[in-house]
Amino acid sequence: MPRRILQGQVVSDKGDKTVVVKVERTYLHPLLKKTVRRTKRYHAHDETNSIKSGDTVRIRECPPRSKLKRWEVYTD
Repeated sequence: MPRRILQGQVVSDKGDKTVVVKVERTYLHPLLKKTVRRTKRYHAHDETNSIKSGDTVRIRECPPRSKLKRWEVYTD
C-alpha cells in the first residue's frame, strides 16, 4: 500500500526533530454547493532539524515515532 503524501506549511519548529505542518484542503459542501476550506495540523519528524517555520514541505506517512508523530518530512 503506498504511503500518503501531503503538502503544507510549517507553523512551528520548536520541538527537537519535530515540525508542525498545517495542511489545507478544499471541498464542495454537499448541501450549500459552496467551496469550503479546512485546515489540519500534523506533527512530522525532521531528522536534520533543517526545516524552519514558514517553509512549504511535503510529508508522508510513517510508522508511529511517538505519541503524536505519524508523519515524516519527505524529500524526493
